[in-house]
Amino acid sequence: MTHPTSNLPDAAAAYLEGRRLDEVECIISDLPGIARGKAVPASKFQRQDYFHLPDSIFYQTITGEWGEAASAEGFIERDMILKPDMSTATAAPWTADWTLQVIHDAYDRKGNAIPFAPRNVLKRVCKLYEEQGWQPIVAPEMEFFIVARNLDPAKDIQPMMGRSGRPAAARQAYSMTAVDEFGPVIDDIYDFAEAQGFEIDGITQEGGAGQLEINLRHGDPVKLADEVFYFKRLIREAALRHDCFATFMAKPIANEPGSAMHIHHSVMDMETGRNIFTGPAGGETDAFFNFIGGLQKYMPAAVAVMAPYVNSYRRYVPGHAAPINLEWGRDNRTTGIRIPLSGPDARRVENRLAGMDCNPYLGIAASLACGYLGMMEEVRPSKQFRGDAYEGEGDIPRVLGSALDLWDEATALHEVMGPEFARVYAIVKRAEYEEFLSVISPWEREHLLLNV
Repeated sequence: MTHPTSNLPDAAAAYLEGRRLDEVECIISDLPGIARGKAVPASKFQRQDYFHLPDSIFYQTITGEWGEAASAEGFIERDMILKPDMSTATAAPWTADWTLQVIHDAYDRKGNAIPFAPRNVLKRVCKLYEEQGWQPIVAPEMEFFIVARNLDPAKDIQPMMGRSGRPAAARQAYSMTAVDEFGPVIDDIYDFAEAQGFEIDGITQEGGAGQLEINLRHGDPVKLADEVFYFKRLIREAALRHDCFATFMAKPIANEPGSAMHIHHSVMDMETGRNIFTGPAGGETDAFFNFIGGLQKYMPAAVAVMAPYVNSYRRYVPGHAAPINLEWGRDNRTTGIRIPLSGPDARRVENRLAGMDCNPYLGIAASLACGYLGMMEEVRPSKQFRGDAYEGEGDIPRVLGSALDLWDEATALHEVMGPEFARVYAIVKRAEYEEFLSVISPWEREHLLLNV
C-alpha cells in the first residue's frame, strides 16, 4: 500500500500544490489527548503501510508517570500496529518545511482495534448507534484562554497583553473590541485553520480575561473529534508565534470563568435522513426525551471522563457560567442540559458539563454513550426546569476521587464505551490523582504551617 498525494483531502492537496512534501507526522491521541507518534521523511511514509508504538502510551498519566494498567502478561510494552487514516491528512502550516499530519488508528497484531485508544472508543460508540440505524451528529464548542507566558508553575497565570499594551480585560463577553485585542493571534488561527481545511463557524470573546470561543460546524463525531484534537495544537502554535500561551485548562485563573467544551447532539435516521428528535408534525419525540433522560441518569459517572483532572472540578462553581446540575431547560444556560432555540429539523441537545481539558474523542464518546443508553432504556427525564438552576444543589461529583468512584460502578457505561477502556482509564486516573495528593500546595503552607 502506498499513500499517493493524489488521494489526499482537498485542503492538504491544495497546501502542497507545486511543492515537495518533506515530512509526515504520524500521530495518535493518548488518553489526555496529547499527540503521540513519529515524524518520518515523506519518502519513507510512501513506502510504509503502518508503524509501531508501544501500548504503554495509553498507560501514561499527564505527568508522564505510568499507571499499573498492563494486562495479566505484565508491563511488557507490546507493540501496536498504527495504520494511517488518509482522510485525516492535513497541513502542519507552522513548521519550517512542508509537513503533513496524519491521524492513525491502533490495532493489535491480529488486526483487532486497541480498545483503550480514544479514537477507537468513539468509533465503538458510533457503531452502536449505527446498529440501530442511527447516525449521531455533534457540534463541539471550544473555549480557551490566551494568557501571558508562564514559565514558573508557582506563579499565577496572568492574562496576555493585547495590542493596546494593556492586559486582556475580563467580563467583556461578545465584545468585538476585546476580540480585536488578540487580532494577530486570531489571524494566525484563521490562516492555519484554512490551510488545514477546517471550517470555523465563528470566534467570540467569552466572559473571562483573554477567553475565546470557537464554534465548529456540526457533523460526524469522529471527524469533529479529529478537528478538536488538531485545533488544540493549531491554537497553541498560533499563540506561541505571538509570545503568549493558549491554555485549555478547565480553570486556569481563579475568579474567572472556566473553559468548557459544550457538545450539541442530534441523531439522524440513516434511512430517511430525518432528525429522530423531531416527529412528522414537527413535535418532540420519545427519542428526544429519552436522550435527555440518559444524560441525566448516566452523566454523574461519565463526569470522570468529561472532567478528567483535579483542576476540572474547580470549574463547577455556581454563577461562573458552569453548570453544577443535571436539570434540562429550553434556552437556559444555567442548566447542565440545554435545548437551544432551533427549528424542528435542527432540534438538538446541548451538554454543558464537559470541560475543554477533556480528550475530545472520550468526551464526545461519553456524552453519546449516556444519550444512547437513555434511548435504549427509554429513560424519562425529569420535568423541564424553569428559572435559575444555579440556586439548586449540585447533581455532579465535586472532586475527581468521587467521580472515579461513580465511574467504577457504572457497568452500563463500561459496556458501551468498552470494559477494557473503562479498566485502563480508571487505573491511569487513580494514579494521576495519587500523584496530585502527594503535592503540598501553597495554600496549605500559608494557612497551616504556623496556625494548626
